[in-house]
Amino acid sequence: MHTGRMRWLLGLNLTLLFFGLLMVASASMVISDRQFGYPFHYLFRQGLYLLAGLGLAYTAFRIPISFWRRISVPLLFASLLLLVIVLIPGIGQVINGSRRWLYLGVITFQVSELMKLAALIYLASYLQRHEQEIRTRVSGFMKPLIILAVISLLLLLEPDFGTTFVMSAMFLILMFIAGVRLSWFIVLLLLAGVIMTGLAVISPYRLQRLTTFLNPWDAQFGSGYQLTQSLIAFGQGGFWGMGLGNSIQKLFYLPEAHTDFLFAVIAEELGLVGSLALMTLFAAIIVCILRIGRNAARHKDMFAAYIAYGAAIWLAIQGMINMGVNVGVLPTKGLTLPFISYGGSSMIINCLVMGIIYRIALETHWEAAK
Repeated sequence: MHTGRMRWLLGLNLTLLFFGLLMVASASMVISDRQFGYPFHYLFRQGLYLLAGLGLAYTAFRIPISFWRRISVPLLFASLLLLVIVLIPGIGQVINGSRRWLYLGVITFQVSELMKLAALIYLASYLQRHEQEIRTRVSGFMKPLIILAVISLLLLLEPDFGTTFVMSAMFLILMFIAGVRLSWFIVLLLLAGVIMTGLAVISPYRLQRLTTFLNPWDAQFGSGYQLTQSLIAFGQGGFWGMGLGNSIQKLFYLPEAHTDFLFAVIAEELGLVGSLALMTLFAAIIVCILRIGRNAARHKDMFAAYIAYGAAIWLAIQGMINMGVNVGVLPTKGLTLPFISYGGSSMIINCLVMGIIYRIALETHWEAAK
């Protein structure tokens, strides 16, 4: 990938990051003022998260990709250990009924965000090392699925159904790209569909989420309240929006306005035009990451290629789920909009992933120049 293209991707990425910072400020000022007595608490913290993320991204950019290959297994097991630790009462922090966070003194860190990165790096390493086995033997196909099953079990105990879905999709699509036999893949998809349906049905809150989004107006002051307020925001935004800072729904009507439902505030303030511009910017970044992966594959660095493909899948699916939840076409999930929503763990890990992507682009360029 040429240096000019890498600068283009960096420009798109920074634009998205600072746009997210602007929208977090707009969406959180009122609630911040009520909770902390001044309007910029969440903006200040998000700015610190962004600085930390950019620092980690630069560090990752300076580290050779071979380093991540070497630590893929230790990083996976360290992340699994943290997933176990977070489930221990008194250690894991409970927020909104889910035990997903570890208190680190300054911030609460969501372990599942690190798990997504660790799982991606491990899977990329496995697929590169067992390229023939995964295509020809059932054992090669099943080994990463066992790892995925363990991760999914720990995530569902938190519970974190949204992250489980994102990681499962990332694993399956990457394995399909690696050349898994279609018949095995179809059987696995059917089995996964049955399991996901079973999990949704046997857990009352998941079943409620699955049914509420179909007609939230039937429970607009109960389980459908958050979605109906989000839909009102989209309706008020119209084509051009109400203007930056002029959202009404963020005035304590829409819960989680600066986190999971920030896209609704964007639609209300910037309208259809602003929403489509954001989606186009996000899609452009995903396409650039996919091109970096394709370039790495052309130069026979499949480990780097799988990381790039997996990162694109991860960010694209999580972004689509968040937007889909906001507009009411998907059940409510506790997933942030990458690079946009308020949240330290998500921001830091997403920036770290992008630092690795830039390093892949740089190393591929070096290889092309030889």
